Amino acid sequence: MISTVVTYLAIIGVICWWGLIFVPWRPWGTEEQIDADPQFINNVLLDNITVLIPARDEAPLIQQTLAALSQQGSGLRIIVIDDQSTDGTAEIVTQHGAKVISGTTPPTGWSGKLWALEQGLHEVQTSHVLLLDADIELIPGIVPTLLEKAQKENLALVSLMAELPLQRCTERMLMPAFIYFFKLLYPFSSSNNPKSRVAAAAGGCILIETQALKEIKAFTSIHDALIDDCTLASRVKKAGFRTWLGLTHSARSRRGYNELKPIWDMVARTAYTQLNYSPALLFVCTLLMVSMFWAAPFAFLVISNAKITILSLMTWIAMLLTYSPTLIYYRRSLLWGLSLPIIGTLYLAMTWTSARRYWQGERASWKDRRYESNTQH
Repeated sequence: MISTVVTYLAIIGVICWWGLIFVPWRPWGTEEQIDADPQFINNVLLDNITVLIPARDEAPLIQQTLAALSQQGSGLRIIVIDDQSTDGTAEIVTQHGAKVISGTTPPTGWSGKLWALEQGLHEVQTSHVLLLDADIELIPGIVPTLLEKAQKENLALVSLMAELPLQRCTERMLMPAFIYFFKLLYPFSSSNNPKSRVAAAAGGCILIETQALKEIKAFTSIHDALIDDCTLASRVKKAGFRTWLGLTHSARSRRGYNELKPIWDMVARTAYTQLNYSPALLFVCTLLMVSMFWAAPFAFLVISNAKITILSLMTWIAMLLTYSPTLIYYRRSLLWGLSLPIIGTLYLAMTWTSARRYWQGERASWKDRRYESNTQH
């Protein structure tokens, strides 16, 4: 009985892996990428862009973020919405010459970040807005590079998947996989295709036309979204605008993760939201993850059969082929690919943590703010 179940799961797993390899939109590829153009490293005029940075207790990080922005060009207007910080964030921003808006408590139903951005949007008078997280450091020249891409390709929204920290062991193990799994959920090539319904953005760095924001009534129209970046991209795309999302080495997150727990909480904050809070989708996700990351690669340990051994070998080959481009892009050893079953298991456990918290009444929590779920107990 056990061997039969393992066999069927292994077959499902190998079909999924090789299906990923041959689908035309190549969700595991890294072709969609952009970095700062050297021609823009010297001073350029950026008076048509306003930077909005929501910040809640970001004193350790925001100084370097602002310093990097000062090297992007002249005329760049920077507005930091201080979301009731208690650590001196506003004082640091003022010292760097940026405008500070004292944020108020989010109204019922609003996420803190989106309410902060809504308050900042009222101050925008430029043609473009750069939505930037407080921990994102931009390499000189990347902002004008994004603006040029948006203007040349008629893109209303251009977003960068910032390079995540890779200094610590847990970061080296889990951060490339975070990008890998995100791309499997939201294939960049499909998202960048105006004919596709897939829409995605990375909230750390989004350059968007102010007119597009106004037409979709952002941020009011997405005020309760926890996956606000992809929700924003979806609204922009549905309104008939073009969007683009890509990888980069020219935007770096400086929010390090000293241990597993903060990574776990980061993923668990929205993992069940990705599944639309559906127990059925959670079951399907679990079935696929078990079949792909355990049954398929390790079926030979349970069943001594030449065909099963070949099946497992084909799984390992497909697994490494799909993960290798991400490892290569982030300059990681390909040997990390051998740990993908463990990584996949950890991410599945994070997803179950997300579901459990939702069932217990917590939709999400961030920076001492707790968002309640509608689940009744």
